[in-house]
Amino acid sequence: MTRIHDTSVGTGLMTGMRLARQALGRGRLVVLPTDTVYGLAADAFDANAVQRLLDAKGRDRTAPPPVLIPGIPTLDALAADVPDPVRALVEAFWPGGLTVILEAQPSLRWDLGETRGTVALRMPDHPIALELLAETGPLAVSSANLSGQPAATTAQAAEEMLGDSVEVYLDGGTSGAGYEAVGERPGDLSSTIVDATGLSRTDGRLRIVRAGVITREQITEVVSEDLMEPVAVVSADAAAPGADAAATAEADAAPEADTA
Repeated sequence: MTRIHDTSVGTGLMTGMRLARQALGRGRLVVLPTDTVYGLAADAFDANAVQRLLDAKGRDRTAPPPVLIPGIPTLDALAADVPDPVRALVEAFWPGGLTVILEAQPSLRWDLGETRGTVALRMPDHPIALELLAETGPLAVSSANLSGQPAATTAQAAEEMLGDSVEVYLDGGTSGAGYEAVGERPGDLSSTIVDATGLSRTDGRLRIVRAGVITREQITEVVSEDLMEPVAVVSADAAAPGADAAATAEADAAPEADTA
């Protein structure tokens, strides 16, 4: 049976979405288009499915995936607290290429890996992703690639890397058309990761732990530069195997270096 479903065709969209919902409900993996890169998705509340996602990418529990959500109400449900600067950022950049790390609600019954009580959240700007999220709820989603390889910007590229580990591939064309490529890799269109957990401490600052499609300059147009930690921005490879110790420490709070 065909695993790649062309969502630009009515029958492909209906069949693909139905099979994707069913696969996620059974704890299987789905590849879906986002506004940045293609994502590898699992039910965020199914620990076995999340482990299957990590295994498919060749990652361990020290690199837990972020969670894609359909809107602001889900942000408030999953985060223990959403400070005003974060609300300003998500109002400006959601849906879009900004991932925010916050303290997770302690009552959540999930196991994303070694999160240290945090969760990375993003609302993607893609109709297929948003429709699926509206039907399934929050999804653990990492970039659709093998660890250390460039993130896929097409469903076909994702299938070449992930193969039979994924049950359904939703083909939404080439992703990332609305962004300029960033980082050291050609075509790198990953989301920008901002750690907001520092706002609860006395220094009260935001930290960019992974540079991406939303620039620091864009962020400081929304929040004061005084709220930004004055450190070097880490590239998309910072937490990859072989990264130097300083870069890895800088990316320590980011649940996943290969975020969609």
